[in-house]
Amino acid sequence: TGTSDTVEMLGEGEVWEAESSRELVPLGWIHTHPTQTCFLSSVDIHTQCGYQTMLEESVAIVMAPTDSRKKCGIFRLTTPAGLEHVQRCTYRGFHASCNSETYELCGHVYLNPAAKHEVIDLR
Repeated sequence: TGTSDTVEMLGEGEVWEAESSRELVPLGWIHTHPTQTCFLSSVDIHTQCGYQTMLEESVAIVMAPTDSRKKCGIFRLTTPAGLEHVQRCTYRGFHASCNSETYELCGHVYLNPAAKHEVIDLR
């Protein structure tokens, strides 16, 4: 569920079951910015903090189809500074405390269009 600016995940148990039954480990998450540029918002940064706290190598992928400069970005929180900052942050929602200084582009990760994959629609 969500608004034009936010989304809330539902059915987390179904996602866990789909991953578990296939012996998969989530390495990150992907989402879109349909009308925005390719970046991590403060809300995205907090989401990435949860993933990266559990698995340091996790990444956040942002697809921004209307961004003429960068349509896809793969990001992670800087370590240790960015990750520790977000772990200590008490703000919720959109705020200025967690910003582009807390994350970086993952230059060592790329999308391979020839990679084999499976899409699982849990709607």
